[in-house]
Amino acid sequence: MPQSFHNLYTHDFVRVAVGVPRCRVADPLYNAEQTIALAEQAAAKGAALVAFPELGLSAYSCDDLFHQRALLDTVQEALAKVLEASIRIPVTMIVGMPLKVDHRLFNCAVVVAGGRVHGVVPKIYLPNYNEFYEVRQFSSADEAVAKEIELLGQRVPFGADLLFQAANLPLLRFHAEICEDVWVPIPPSSYAALAGATVLVNLSASNIVVGKSDYRHQLVGNQSARCMAAYLYSSAGRGESTTDLAWDGQALIYENGEMLAEAERFQDESHIIFADVDLERLSRDRMRTNTWGDSVRRHAQQVDAFRVVTYKVEVPEVDVLPLRRTVARFPYVPANPALRDKRCMEVYNIQVQALVQRLSASGMRKVVIGISGGLDSTHALLVCAKAMDRLELPRTNILAYTMPGFATSRRTLDQARKLMDFVGCTAHEIDIRPSCIQMLKDIGHPYSEGKEEYDVTFENVQAGERTSHLFRLANHHNGIVIGTGDLSELALGWCTYGVGDHMSHYNVNASVPKTLIAHLVRWVADSRQFGAADSQVLEDVVNTEISPELVPGKANDTAPAQSTQSVIGPYELQDFNLYYTLRFGLAPSKIAFLALHAWRDRTVGPWPEEEHVPRNEYTIKDIKHNLAIFLRRFFQTSQFKRTCVPNAPKVGSGGSLSPRGDWRAPSDSESRLWLENLKTVPDA
Repeated sequence: MPQSFHNLYTHDFVRVAVGVPRCRVADPLYNAEQTIALAEQAAAKGAALVAFPELGLSAYSCDDLFHQRALLDTVQEALAKVLEASIRIPVTMIVGMPLKVDHRLFNCAVVVAGGRVHGVVPKIYLPNYNEFYEVRQFSSADEAVAKEIELLGQRVPFGADLLFQAANLPLLRFHAEICEDVWVPIPPSSYAALAGATVLVNLSASNIVVGKSDYRHQLVGNQSARCMAAYLYSSAGRGESTTDLAWDGQALIYENGEMLAEAERFQDESHIIFADVDLERLSRDRMRTNTWGDSVRRHAQQVDAFRVVTYKVEVPEVDVLPLRRTVARFPYVPANPALRDKRCMEVYNIQVQALVQRLSASGMRKVVIGISGGLDSTHALLVCAKAMDRLELPRTNILAYTMPGFATSRRTLDQARKLMDFVGCTAHEIDIRPSCIQMLKDIGHPYSEGKEEYDVTFENVQAGERTSHLFRLANHHNGIVIGTGDLSELALGWCTYGVGDHMSHYNVNASVPKTLIAHLVRWVADSRQFGAADSQVLEDVVNTEISPELVPGKANDTAPAQSTQSVIGPYELQDFNLYYTLRFGLAPSKIAFLALHAWRDRTVGPWPEEEHVPRNEYTIKDIKHNLAIFLRRFFQTSQFKRTCVPNAPKVGSGGSLSPRGDWRAPSDSESRLWLENLKTVPDA
């Protein structure tokens, strides 16, 4: 197996292809030539396997010609040409052909690689309705008696119960079914997936009628999602008989419900599509979903019935980049504007609905919240305002406090004031400096004696004073404190233990990553959640430097003096690292590989196409440096803060860090294993 960091097979990807050759009805030798040509393209692009349409060597629309010996004999000649070509073309080919076995004719998928026929899979479900009458020509796989057949001088496994295992790629096990097999209530591929198949292949012909293309998408997408597998789907194209039907040559590749590639339909010439399937993601989803194992046990009889054919799958030994799949720079933020707006709408309403329920259940009518003029508290305030609207309570029941300290800039203080006015809450301003000075004096801190010592104690005294005020104000006004800290901060431990970005009565932001919160605030403004009022202040907040504002600046106080991202790394990279660590548990070396693909230049995307979205580029050194920061903070130094976080709604499948939800971990574990793995990544 390739060991190069830059080879996709090193990271448990497999490049797959679906080819749709132009065909001629009842001209197998021509069809074989077209098939071989596409196989050569697949191999040249580094694919490990390529699937072709149902009955592709003969053409699907031969009708009663299938009972002509001349056609059947020539199809075997065509297969022989494919077999011979497979010696020099390093790719597994799955081709369709009619095959006579034990006085019956079967519609078959034939697996060919390295000069061997590794197996023949006959079709189980033969449609005999509407325009289909396959029972007229073919027998179902259920009628097959032989388990092995002689084909082109080789002894070959035969049956619908075959799985094909790559000896050199442990996570690659594939299964072939044919057209109608996936249209039935329980497709054969469902049992194959339970038996370990991670790639499901469908050799289809499938004529086209209005609406059928969309239904194929639903069918293939749902089957790949239910089976937690990749699904390769072909259909016949130009050249099939149009006596009564038409053909569009649709080809699809899905992975766990997500489309990776689709062919342009109605092409005149042969065409092929590629995608890189992440076998590890599929395997990990199955591993983490305990009901998957329950299903395997429940259907043990069907699972145990499969036979496994093992052989070495040819894969390229050279670097294979870029990946033939989209790796989004912002995995928590959809690139498509319409999908992004939909995501923001749903997340916002989840947060609002959760707060509405908490207030209703507790009997509380007021909330207390600290407003810094920064991103997180702004969004939490917007959630509180909409919750009050839903409860038909006045927004003045939101008791908002901005609490300037030693490092509060004029910009953020002005934004905090405008925000509270924009929302229409009850606004207060408390200068915490006197109480902080008293605390610093009580503990003997040098700052209380006039010395400029801005250590962590100096910072945390300010954070602690703000939180102390909020909790006592909540007691005083019979309300609850709303937390503002987000998922990214929890992941990196960028929150002071026991203070506002860590502790509250209820935290509406706890499972929302920083990169998404910026879009949420913009969406609230753009969708006019609060009417047509001027929302420039929201745009100003989004464009403000992310900062704890706890250490005074040297020059002026017109903007935050501290930069959070200069310490913990860019949030856009750290959210990327968080997503693949939390959602899939990937090794750092693979996360770095994915990050390099996503961030290496501006031609790789997609990402949100707006002027305000950063177009940063990161080298592998940048990626490793920031990933190391993430690994240390996530795995070793921050878990004790996460084990006691307050209640908060989970908003996305990307996960949460609540110890009652997606993430349970010891507070005193080590990060060494992850850091050692990261060291295997080259610097160039």
